[in-house]
Amino acid sequence: MQQSFDQYLQEKIDIIEGHLVPALEKEGVPARLYESMSYSLMAGGKRLRPVLVLAVLEALDKPLERGIPYAVALEMIHTYSLVHDDLPAMDDDALRRGKPTNHIVFGEATAILAGDALLTRAFGYIAESYGQHPEVSPATTVSLIAELGKRAGARGMVGGQMADIEGEGRQLSLAELEYIHEHKTGDLLVAALRGGGLLGEATEEQLDALNRYGHCIGLGFQIQDDILNVEGDAQLLGKAVGSDADRQKATYPSLQGLEYSKTHLDRLITEAKDVLIAAKLAHPGLMQLADYVKERTK
Repeated sequence: MQQSFDQYLQEKIDIIEGHLVPALEKEGVPARLYESMSYSLMAGGKRLRPVLVLAVLEALDKPLERGIPYAVALEMIHTYSLVHDDLPAMDDDALRRGKPTNHIVFGEATAILAGDALLTRAFGYIAESYGQHPEVSPATTVSLIAELGKRAGARGMVGGQMADIEGEGRQLSLAELEYIHEHKTGDLLVAALRGGGLLGEATEEQLDALNRYGHCIGLGFQIQDDILNVEGDAQLLGKAVGSDADRQKATYPSLQGLEYSKTHLDRLITEAKDVLIAAKLAHPGLMQLADYVKERTK
């Protein structure tokens, strides 16, 4: 890859962001609800999940266009989760990506409904986009919906969020902490990777490798989040540093120490790249993205 990873990432982000707002339903939708949905959907961010979908398709030498609807749906679900996470009943955050959170701008009721609408639109958009797609079979479309439903739901991201809430204010075991990280953060990354694999006609071995890669970078991503909450730059992060400690929230640094957290992060990123190599999926985008998870500052 001749271009830098930052250039690669921005190229893919530009592709995704050009499709986000057009994927929203506008006609017949109350104006304030639409504004609330688009406000958070276009508030910026790393777009890591949709980029993963496209990177997997590149690794499998399949056209990127095939993955755009699924990638857009993933970003809708990720955005809904952030809108709800920021609510006073959850993390009670006033800033997200350096901007006022949705409920600060539009009120709590509208923020809740905007999240609901983004979640449900995601599944509808997948069905609409792939329903008559010449290269994506009905069976694959159903598999995509099932994969996303599983990873985003009570056994996945939502279950991880619930465990995270229940763990606040008490000492967690390492197994409990990893359950939270695996599901709250990792499952949606795995959904991105496996969805890209399904769309790219990956073998079962390759799907298993993508699953393991996703587990490693998902856990690594959350460990780096925990590290940044201790020693990151609030201006770069767009949110306060030290909030986890203030809420007595269990994190890798609080449970295992900062140095162990950094060492374990290194091990996870090494394993993530090794499984890609073994499955012949060592595309530069996926390999460098693993390093990005470890090296990011926001």
